[in-house]
Amino acid sequence: MSDSKYTSFDHRLDQLISLDIGGRGVEHLYKEARARIGRPLVGAAAEALLAAPEGSTVIVTTGSVSRAWLSPEVGENDGPAGLAAVVRALVLARNVTPVVLIEETLRRPMEAILTTAGLTVLPYEQARKAAKDKSLATVCVQGFAVTDEEAAIAAPKLLDELQPSVLFSTERVGRNRNGIYYSMRGIDYGMERARIDFVFDEAIRRKIPTVAVGDGGNEIGMGLVNDSVQGHVKFGAEGSCGCGGGIGAVTPADVLVTAACSNWGCYAIAAAMAIRTGDSRLIHTPEMEGNLLRRGVDVGLINSVVGITDANVDGIPLSSHLALAEMVTAIIRPALKV
Repeated sequence: MSDSKYTSFDHRLDQLISLDIGGRGVEHLYKEARARIGRPLVGAAAEALLAAPEGSTVIVTTGSVSRAWLSPEVGENDGPAGLAAVVRALVLARNVTPVVLIEETLRRPMEAILTTAGLTVLPYEQARKAAKDKSLATVCVQGFAVTDEEAAIAAPKLLDELQPSVLFSTERVGRNRNGIYYSMRGIDYGMERARIDFVFDEAIRRKIPTVAVGDGGNEIGMGLVNDSVQGHVKFGAEGSCGCGGGIGAVTPADVLVTAACSNWGCYAIAAAMAIRTGDSRLIHTPEMEGNLLRRGVDVGLINSVVGITDANVDGIPLSSHLALAEMVTAIIRPALKV
């Protein structure tokens, strides 16, 4: 398939996931990201991920301690399902060893979601062995430092140890220009939060490729579209929250995919990977979507907009997420003849 054909599919996927159902101003974020990257976002993200050498290690992250001022064990359901879809696609397409960085307090639900996606969670060395002999689709989950001081030391050590080929983040909050981790409501919720944005900052300094997905302006990667976050996102402007810095995350990414819901961005990336590899196994199906979101209920992940443990995400009904997964498949079906 020619590049022009890829572009047409990518553009439709971009349009689909940018439908701003929640009224967050994502169209403005998309416009700036599209201008900076110069091409459809999901295609750029898919190609950056598929450029990972076969058998290499990749660092990925998601997971938001959604009510950190109450408990570090309360996580939200936007992020884990999307990450699982991308990790699964990466393992199937490139036989990589993904290392998921997350809070220790959220390891159990994240591991459950990954298992539901068909991946076996193993310690890093065992996962590496499985990748080498291609006997098992595996993933590794690790905690990370929860203070700035520890993270500044741990980030370069981790990159030295793992030598990742690419880093990927979705729905992972980053600090603002004053070092505060804000929710979209302008609430400081950095308590017991793993400082994984420090890893991305160090990777950027080392020129390791980075890909990120976000929907609100406060996530890793959004430093790329700071002007739009300040101009169009509630609490995004300087002076609009407690510290005066706005909620916008300062950490950029080489490729940023903006979406009305971060999970949607991940599903579109997996679809763009599928058409480039010709492998329909990479598609995130409605059946898988239902399985993952219902599994999220089982392990206590919350619908963060309304604060209820259910299979709706960001206040959007489960039926809409299932429909979105079907629409993603419908867009790329002509390319794969599925």
